[in-house]
Amino acid sequence: MKRRHNMPFGAECRDDGSVRFRLWAPSAKRVEVSLAAANRSVNLPLKQIDDGWFELVTDAAQSGTQYRFRIDDAQNVPDPASRFQPRDVHGPSEVIDPEAFDWQDADWKGRPWEEAAIYEVHVGAFTPSGKFSSLCNRLDYLVDLGITAIELMPVADFPGRRNWGYDGVLPFAPDSSYGRPEDLKRFIQLAHARGIMVLLDVVYNHFGPEGNYLNSYAPQFFTNRHRTPWGNAINFDGPESRAVRDFFIHNAVYWLDEYHFDGLRLDAVHAIMDDSTPHFLTELAETVRNVVGSDRRVHLILENELNQAHYLQLTEECKTKAYNAQWNDDIHHVLHVLVTGEKDGYYSDYSSHPLARLGRCLCEGFDYQGEISLYRNGQRRGERTIGLPPSAFISFLQNHDQVGNRAFGERITTIGDARAVRAAIAIFLLAPSSPLLFMGEEFGVETPFLFFCDFEKSLAPAVAAGRRNEFARFARFNDPSAREGIPDPSAPTTFKASKLDWHDLAHPRHQEWLILYRNLLKLRFQHIVPGLSRGCDVKAGYEVYEDSSGLTSHWQFPDGSKLTLVANLGANTLTGVTIPEAQMIYASDEVSDTTLKKGILPPWSVVWFLES
Repeated sequence: MKRRHNMPFGAECRDDGSVRFRLWAPSAKRVEVSLAAANRSVNLPLKQIDDGWFELVTDAAQSGTQYRFRIDDAQNVPDPASRFQPRDVHGPSEVIDPEAFDWQDADWKGRPWEEAAIYEVHVGAFTPSGKFSSLCNRLDYLVDLGITAIELMPVADFPGRRNWGYDGVLPFAPDSSYGRPEDLKRFIQLAHARGIMVLLDVVYNHFGPEGNYLNSYAPQFFTNRHRTPWGNAINFDGPESRAVRDFFIHNAVYWLDEYHFDGLRLDAVHAIMDDSTPHFLTELAETVRNVVGSDRRVHLILENELNQAHYLQLTEECKTKAYNAQWNDDIHHVLHVLVTGEKDGYYSDYSSHPLARLGRCLCEGFDYQGEISLYRNGQRRGERTIGLPPSAFISFLQNHDQVGNRAFGERITTIGDARAVRAAIAIFLLAPSSPLLFMGEEFGVETPFLFFCDFEKSLAPAVAAGRRNEFARFARFNDPSAREGIPDPSAPTTFKASKLDWHDLAHPRHQEWLILYRNLLKLRFQHIVPGLSRGCDVKAGYEVYEDSSGLTSHWQFPDGSKLTLVANLGANTLTGVTIPEAQMIYASDEVSDTTLKKGILPPWSVVWFLES
């Protein structure tokens, strides 16, 4: 089976063997395509057509040809819609014929979102070689773990050999340090053969600081009417923004169509500035739903600091209208406060009444649904979540942000009491909300996940200084000398330290973590997932034991079954606990039948019940 997404820009292989080159360069007077030939380059002029577009159809290029665009006889630039950059972001682009790959997964239509158990992966740090091909070797391990969806951190071409991926500048080109396009396609195909969905993290809120040439020939891509943490915003709503919106909407459909990804996670959409109607996010979702069609299950996920619940609303038939789910930072933050006791920085918003906040997150999704955030200088944050299903909220105890945005990239198991960590794991893996794991957490990995990059030498010192200054609001790093100890993101050793150490699996204590995760995910699919198929009809509530560490949460499903969580999230024994008359499907190791019958819960213990 062949798959190709036809785009109005870039290099397209045509059925007659020719290649069409097309570039939007509204500030350029002349555009050529420079084709690499034996020991020389051939420059061919593109014809200027309407609205800043330049185009050429030629027989002088074919699949595998390397090329650049030459702007006004002065500057050679890569294709912004390049499908592959064999020599990084400053090098030539390569003509790719997507139909050269023969897909064998025609029967794969995806999985229902309610079945999602997500595993977030950084391709470069997940395996020793850091390649798409080496991901394939871990698929059976993930199946055995109970994973149904792999989420790749951004793979769009970034400068250098190592990066988190959020500094990409060529969003259609898988980074060459991970392999070629066909390597990524082969991995996705093999994942589908094992029943695993593959999701991709995409960045539509900014371009990275190195390798973005758009300002030189298409400055209309950006606007100074809006500002983001990275400078001028991308122009989604001003003059000539149609070409800009199309560029990113095509990118979303391209990954879903040509690469057969099962969904996208849109990074930091609160930084996508758009005052027009429809909002870019709405148009993107509508286009994806219309183009992909109803025969495939494709999932769209948001990271949205604003907690804008309206993007997650369902149709009257309980079907996804736009976006399936959002990463729920609220539940992470409150679990982190409970497990570690840390209350610095953004955790300060969750330091008061954390048990009640956890109960609200478990039963309603967001904790902040319009309340004032003191950390955000008194701004109101969030929208009401009434009517949203539990699966609209993705819960996690670790992810790349919450580990990597710590100064030393510590994992939760190295800073929290092991009993408290196990209790938190048992809560978020068995709660109805969709769970996400960050690579390695399932075996209690002790290697950190640090912020790393590989920018040109002139940028590296500024990046290191900026990274260290980000922590000035934390008491531990008030002193500039303390911040000097934070690892340099540009140092190769920082990236090396962040690679998973799979040898840990040989140690009994790491095996114990793995067994816990595996058992909990098995219980999830056996007992929890069956009740989520009509998720919009779930009724939920919670009670906090006054002046104690006790929490009870319960969910009533449309089929009449009832799920109940009883937890003691404190260091003291809890008495007087009301135990439901229902089947116990999970209990922490410290819990015994005797103490349970007496209404006693040991410290940091969790019990789940299911009533049919």
